[in-house]
Amino acid sequence: MQPPSALPIDAVLPELTAVLAAHGRAVLVAPPGAGKTTRVPLALLDAVPGRIVMLEPRRLAARAAAARLAQTLGEPLGDRVGYRIRGESVPGSRIEVVTEGILTRMLQSDPSLDGIGCVIFDEFHERSLNADLGLALAWEARAALRPDLALVVMSATLDAQPVATLLDGAPVIRSEGRAFPVETRWLDRPLPAGSRLVPEAARLIAEAEAATRTLGGTILAFLPGEGEIRRVQAMLDLGIEVAALYGAMDFKAQQAVLRPSDGRRVVLATAIAETSLTIPDVTVVVDAGRARRARFDPGSGMSRLVTERVSRAEAEQRRGRAGRVAPGICYRMWARAEEGALPAFAPPEIAVADLAGLALELAIWGSDGSDLAFLTPPPAPALAEARALLHDLGALDAAGRITGHGRRLAALPLHPRLAHMLAVAGRDAAGLAALMADRDPLGPGAPADLTLRLGALHDAPAFRDRHPWALNDAALHRIQGEARRLRRMAGDGTDLSPGAMAALAYPDRIGQRRKGDQPRYVLSGSKGAILPEADGLAAHRFIVATDLDGDTREARIRMAAPIHEAEIRALYADRIEAAEIVEWSRRENRVIARRQERLGALVLADRALDAPDPQALARAALEGLRANGLAWTASAARLRARIALVPDLGPVDDDSLLAEPDWLLPWLTRARTLADLRALDLTEALKARIGWDGQRRLDQAAPAHFVTPLGRKVPIDYDHETPSIELKLQELFGVSRHPVVGGRPLRIQMLSPGGKPIAVTTDLPGFWTGGYAEVRKDMRGRYPRHPWPENPLEADPTTRAKPRGT
Repeated sequence: MQPPSALPIDAVLPELTAVLAAHGRAVLVAPPGAGKTTRVPLALLDAVPGRIVMLEPRRLAARAAAARLAQTLGEPLGDRVGYRIRGESVPGSRIEVVTEGILTRMLQSDPSLDGIGCVIFDEFHERSLNADLGLALAWEARAALRPDLALVVMSATLDAQPVATLLDGAPVIRSEGRAFPVETRWLDRPLPAGSRLVPEAARLIAEAEAATRTLGGTILAFLPGEGEIRRVQAMLDLGIEVAALYGAMDFKAQQAVLRPSDGRRVVLATAIAETSLTIPDVTVVVDAGRARRARFDPGSGMSRLVTERVSRAEAEQRRGRAGRVAPGICYRMWARAEEGALPAFAPPEIAVADLAGLALELAIWGSDGSDLAFLTPPPAPALAEARALLHDLGALDAAGRITGHGRRLAALPLHPRLAHMLAVAGRDAAGLAALMADRDPLGPGAPADLTLRLGALHDAPAFRDRHPWALNDAALHRIQGEARRLRRMAGDGTDLSPGAMAALAYPDRIGQRRKGDQPRYVLSGSKGAILPEADGLAAHRFIVATDLDGDTREARIRMAAPIHEAEIRALYADRIEAAEIVEWSRRENRVIARRQERLGALVLADRALDAPDPQALARAALEGLRANGLAWTASAARLRARIALVPDLGPVDDDSLLAEPDWLLPWLTRARTLADLRALDLTEALKARIGWDGQRRLDQAAPAHFVTPLGRKVPIDYDHETPSIELKLQELFGVSRHPVVGGRPLRIQMLSPGGKPIAVTTDLPGFWTGGYAEVRKDMRGRYPRHPWPENPLEADPTTRAKPRGT
């Protein structure tokens, strides 16, 4: 073993071993550079029986940590220290450094973790979904099967108390670390709107290099991802080494960057350099202020890496890298005034990512998640949506239990959508799976057709000869390598088109072109999507949309593949449902009755229904009434007004009447069009609604007619605040008491012999003794052949004129 130089973490290692011996669990908080990653596993070699497994959030960090541990022991990798990452492993007899998803697979295959004495969760503050799940599963395994299993949660900036509480009051150990002062330099003003990150970052790096040459050492520049690193690297001409550091690099190239440099250099790195790795001799940090994180992308239906502003905690960690070996300087690519707008912390991945993979692991574990110790519980709506997808893929049964197919999907290193496609379609789908799991290898402006990308994947030179669109060589090379690995893991191939294979991964994204000139599609999951008119896929009746822009109203299709109806029927014959559709069409304003074959929202076959159910027709017509409102004939309107005066007969406003359809349905069986509904007389339907007893009470409380002294029935108008009647004045001769309805006087509008209004009263006796004299004086000259007696109370009612000559 090489004699290690002292590190701040060394001071607390005896306390850590003592705590683990006494409690079997601990939370260790130490700042970046304290040495926890490379010291803690070695300190526990003699204190913990069995193997030690340490989790790292990234492949680069796992390999680098394993190499450093082996170097400290003076041994080659593969002796006591090894590592395991996706697609690559070097066994070690005592210490194994793994990426976080590997621990989940270990626990699922052997929940007792036989032979493992301690699990260390390094960099837990990054709060990756796999780390949260791994800790929850390991904690339950410890409680149920392995009380002797030691757990250590290590972090640079984590609020330790919630984790300690989660682990049943685990002791918290703190290492203060050491750091030199770091001067922070901000931009004088915010970058103008529309500024491009890459040229601005290159400019700031060049400025920092020129201003800090006397400091020597390494300039560490943080950029969001590999693409930005490559473009900035191409723009810099500083006369010194400009190295790159990101997860997908060759291991030897990564190791070269992590070794001390002979002179001044610039290292362009992703967020992996914040805490997981130690780059020697950093004196200057340039922070572009962006981070790439996993977020659920509704456009792809999976988690995708998105670029976001860094949090204040991340910015502070990056800044601290400049003060590890000497006083340093940190350049921030934002103005000081913008600092307050940065979020305090990045959200935990479990709160914002796609949870399909988590739901699959929980089902294998036999848990719904509520009984596990999650520091942040998975959001219930996102988890429910994930389980619905898994059920559609056949990974869960109707009761939510894992199926054999689901276990097969969990064993593949892909999102469950793509794993399902690979499991069913076999090795022929390997290229498509790798392609859909990565970034688009074609440049901006390329058509949406996935088959173009597959062509580039299979023969890039031929693609360049035939097509004008740029190819991202780095992405293409990475996709090709992943396709080869997936092909080795897959079964025999099937004779499926790219569209059919894509439909296996996206049963909810099979699109059927709508009627009309615009290439608009309805997707099987009921959402809408649109292609650019000039896109070649627009000529196809059916497509599978694998990438959308996420618009909730009508999403733009970014990538898709054509598929034929026969392929859809072959793939999803068990899901195609024959249905009789009787509904109101708002577009046609009529009842439509069709027999259809449907796959979700897609209509694969459609013909007229010969003998639709009358009740279904009535219900559809009722929807037409709800959409267009009730039409009231004069007769029905009068009846409604009367019923409204009798509270115990129920409300008769439109909303209440339409909310209780049973009374109305028998009268709608023959209604087919909006014209039919407009012509509908609801009088008899309203009578049926209140029944015979209701009609009797209605006639008593609010009669339909006033019977004149001559026996003629005059309709009572209830549309006004006071019930009203209209009749000729002479017909009321001899009436000495005012007519009353429901305890209220009728409003009487008296008409002239010519039918014109001449007086209104609610006090007929008062009118005879008062206003009548004026009316008589005015009317007898106009209508001399009609009676106008001086005392109307002594005259006989009449509707006739006097005979001629009298």
